[in-house]
Amino acid sequence: MTINLTMAVLMACLYSAGFYLIMQRSLMRVLLGIVILGHGANLFLQVAGGPPGDPAFIGFGVLTSMVDPLPQAMALTAIVITFALTTFLLALAYRSWVLLGDDEVRDDLEDRRVRDSEEDADLAPEEEASR
Repeated sequence: MTINLTMAVLMACLYSAGFYLIMQRSLMRVLLGIVILGHGANLFLQVAGGPPGDPAFIGFGVLTSMVDPLPQAMALTAIVITFALTTFLLALAYRSWVLLGDDEVRDDLEDRRVRDSEEDADLAPEEEASR
């Protein structure tokens, strides 16, 4: 079984666009990135499932013409996971919009303070050794 070049290019475009959007600071762009990645995963699973064939019933049809039902089951699972992440990110974006007036993810000042104090602690022994 070989993969169609068109499907490979389409999956590459979906994954690259999805990862690009996930790296943004706006929650709506992150949400769109998750949705696009979900579509890319579903397309990947359907392409990995192979061409259409006979249903996988025991005792009917030729064994070599039957289709593996696992990719379809995994695609349904991917749809459910994408839907759950979509609703969660919509709730986060709505809450951010209500509280802050925008959906941009800001830096946490406490995390920055902890990081700076850890860097200062790491530099302290080196400074003492150079004295």
